Amino acid sequence: MAKLDRLGWADGLSFTAYGVRVGIRVNDHAILRELIQRLPPGAKPSTAQRVDHLYSITGFPASSNGKVRRFNLGYWNLLRFSRSRDFETLLDEFESQVQLTVAEYAARRVFVHAGVVAWNGRAIVIPGSSYSGKTTLVEQLIRAGATYYSDEYAVLDERGRVHPYARPLGIRTDPTKRATKIPADKIGAQVGSKPLPIDLVISTGFKAGARWRPRKSTRGKGVLELLANTVSARSQPELALRVLPKALASARIVKGVRGEASEIVERILT
Repeated sequence: MAKLDRLGWADGLSFTAYGVRVGIRVNDHAILRELIQRLPPGAKPSTAQRVDHLYSITGFPASSNGKVRRFNLGYWNLLRFSRSRDFETLLDEFESQVQLTVAEYAARRVFVHAGVVAWNGRAIVIPGSSYSGKTTLVEQLIRAGATYYSDEYAVLDERGRVHPYARPLGIRTDPTKRATKIPADKIGAQVGSKPLPIDLVISTGFKAGARWRPRKSTRGKGVLELLANTVSARSQPELALRVLPKALASARIVKGVRGEASEIVERILT
């Protein structure tokens, strides 16, 4: 940390999100506004001088066209999470890392990797890791009239209700390319504003040509499915194990591979 401290920082800020205090320092005033655009949903400016986590960012957005191409570097506390000659890659990796930090250390909230929509006043939760196809299914559901809550995290309170985490959808048309960020309202979707009980959990993944024949699962298996996708399962296991059974108290749980997302939307909503 002493070596990082000596680099000479031009600007910085602190914010809070879900009880987590985060600081950011940068080598260039100009890149701070770029980072602000990537803060997690629910982030609020703070005047705190002490933070729980510190991000140190050295970025060179103008160097990509120059003869000397410098590395853009990002540190979370003492861990380097990004080293790239492409400034946009640094921004993407910062956004992912800072959201993950808040998700793991949030106070009184459990973050589960999952897409979430609402239908008839109750939540549909689709757990899954990145590249599992949950954003594609969420997109199709909100195009069919469901209310958008999240394409990345199901945020559960201590009563087991799911809250909105309405970041722009990260729609990826090519697995090898950067996802396009699209706000839900730009595709005509309503965005949720209040916590809801979970009615349905769908554990599914894409398989070309597959027919969706979901099997009912037990509440215990549903808890394990959500636990496997819970960010704080290791750092705050007691909280997760207290909240997840409550979240599934009245939920139906189904599991099965699917084909194209558009082929199963109607069945899900009916």
